[in-house]
Amino acid sequence: MVELPDPLPYGPPKIVLAQLPFSEFDDLEPLPAPAGDLWDRIVRGYGMPDIEGPLVDKWERFYADRPDYVGRMVERSRRYLYHIVAEVEGRGMPSEIALLPMVESAFNPNAMSVARAAGMWQFMPSTGQHFGLQQTWWFDSRRDVLAATSSALDYLQKLHDEFDDWQLALAAYNWGEGNVRRAIARNRAQGLPTDLASLQKVPVETQNYVPKLQAVKNIVADPLSYGLSIGDLPDAPYFAVVHTSKKMDVKAAAELAEMKLDDFLALNPQHNRPVIAGADEYAILLPIDNAETFAAKLELIDQPLVSWQAYRLKAGETLPQVASRYAMSVETLMSVNGIGPRARVPVGHVLLVPAQRPNAETANTLTQAVFTSVPAGRTFYYTVRRGDTLPAVASRYGVSAQEISRWNSLTQNRLSAGQKLRIVSDTAPGSSARAKVHRAGKDRTGGGAPAVRSSEPRSNSRRPPARANSE
Repeated sequence: MVELPDPLPYGPPKIVLAQLPFSEFDDLEPLPAPAGDLWDRIVRGYGMPDIEGPLVDKWERFYADRPDYVGRMVERSRRYLYHIVAEVEGRGMPSEIALLPMVESAFNPNAMSVARAAGMWQFMPSTGQHFGLQQTWWFDSRRDVLAATSSALDYLQKLHDEFDDWQLALAAYNWGEGNVRRAIARNRAQGLPTDLASLQKVPVETQNYVPKLQAVKNIVADPLSYGLSIGDLPDAPYFAVVHTSKKMDVKAAAELAEMKLDDFLALNPQHNRPVIAGADEYAILLPIDNAETFAAKLELIDQPLVSWQAYRLKAGETLPQVASRYAMSVETLMSVNGIGPRARVPVGHVLLVPAQRPNAETANTLTQAVFTSVPAGRTFYYTVRRGDTLPAVASRYGVSAQEISRWNSLTQNRLSAGQKLRIVSDTAPGSSARAKVHRAGKDRTGGGAPAVRSSEPRSNSRRPPARANSE
């Protein structure tokens, strides 16, 4: 039988392939009760002290003045919010945590900041790796809806366990726990309070962070007061999970699920290439009705699902020549393989190209070959100064510590003053815009990103929510 939404308190439903049942009308189960409204469930679960002040007012005006922006953000959130709310509640966290992606990314799972924070939860590369989010040539788990949500909530719980205060935990998520830790220590040494509002030298972005979430909370609780409409949101699962070990084209997967490609990618945005590959098993998210269709078709399919193969660049061969051979533009070849406009592709580099006759043999080349990224951008040589750390240098150039280690064959993370590091980056450090980005760039292990100077707490009471339909 097909197992529909998981009756457990949280967790997305899983699809199990089996024979469909048939029964007489007398044996039919009664229809389930209509789903409630998820917005109401979120508001009922608010648990953080409310704040007031000019920054909250500023962000309320920001959203109220941009109904189209709010509409797009809310529409995107409909796919993910039930799962996130269920996960938040299952951990005993305040429900407004589920609204944090509105602040981080406007619920865009493909969001990428100039500081290279990615996904709806905006993980930096190093922080993502620390919390188990793999970033390979094939996929980036920072954009994976399930994995990134789990890691973000793990991180937020860790921060709350340390600071025992949700405002400080949120500031640390944005600014870096090391920065918040040091700011608290400075205040404590001066005999000052250590709540978020009392901390000194808090960057502007972080000063706005909690007020921005407060503005979102207020709007969700009573959108009509701000002249906004967020519509009803069923308190029911939007997607199910299909587990498979089969490699397949992203396009083929969407076709099997009878979905538009853009809709499929909205639920499965982690794939860097046009092929779902690079792991032993894949979790594919699909709307529940489409998941049943997909699972049934996948069980019956007996034709190749991969139309791409590996190709090794030969001596003297150019990308335009390879593109011409496989009837594709150079731009498409470079895009598919993640090759930047200034990158130099070495001889022997493995490329992903269309298979002229897709079969099991061409699909196997994807497993046998080793695909690697081509360094993009300019090469810089950085001289290490006293007090430099590998993550701090990496953040300055918008790369990961692991990449610097690989480029310089480092066997440990310790740096020595005077040591020269080779770094490949699209952006030179030192510009005011870039420096600002890195100070606010969510390097959440201790260096650079900004927080939220909150205002006085106020009562958690709320006017009864009034919600207009989004039609």
